[in-house]
Amino acid sequence: MHVRLDSSVTERLPQLSLGVLQYHGASVSDSPKMLQGRINFFIENLRLEHEVSRLTEIEGVREWRAALKQLGTDPSRYRPSSEALLRRLLQGNPFFWVNSAVDVNNFFSVLYALPLGIYDLDQIHGDVVCRVGQADDHYEGLNGREVSMENKPLLADEQGAFGSPIVDSKRTCVTDQSRNMLQVIFFHEQLSASKKDEILGSVGRMFTEINGGEIAQASLV
Repeated sequence: MHVRLDSSVTERLPQLSLGVLQYHGASVSDSPKMLQGRINFFIENLRLEHEVSRLTEIEGVREWRAALKQLGTDPSRYRPSSEALLRRLLQGNPFFWVNSAVDVNNFFSVLYALPLGIYDLDQIHGDVVCRVGQADDHYEGLNGREVSMENKPLLADEQGAFGSPIVDSKRTCVTDQSRNMLQVIFFHEQLSASKKDEILGSVGRMFTEINGGEIAQASLV
């Protein structure tokens, strides 16, 4: 499976890139106590270091809000998923535990203030393109709502849109039955190539440490 950036995105955000990881033979379950403890410790420190009123000063939040504006989306109405997670945690809400794959994904999203998506690879058909949504792009989001993806950056396969740095679809969500997965890191323009490589490596290592399996692909697009 190939992942590429469409010109509808690159013409407006020429330095935007994706970190792409494919995992085969993983085993998804409840997150182990070790991971829960690490995430809870990180959240405690996060709340000591940041205030929700100054959230937009965090580089990843600031840069992704600017990127969405460049693509024609109001980031105050449709927040990047990383900002939404950070906002929720800084408001005092608990970390929302889902499963060992999603929890690792969400941990790195708040750690680096970057949108990350994790998808069931067996529910994706054909190659994947990151493009700007059109009027007929929509799906049922993980929040249970029908989401219009017009003027929003999205991931699409042969069956249509399924993912976004804003909210992902139910069609490709990862469950305890998932074994093969695609993970996409949405990098903003200000990150250096070395930092992207570092993040890609850290995400892949922790994901396989927690969920097993093997990394079949780890690349920048």
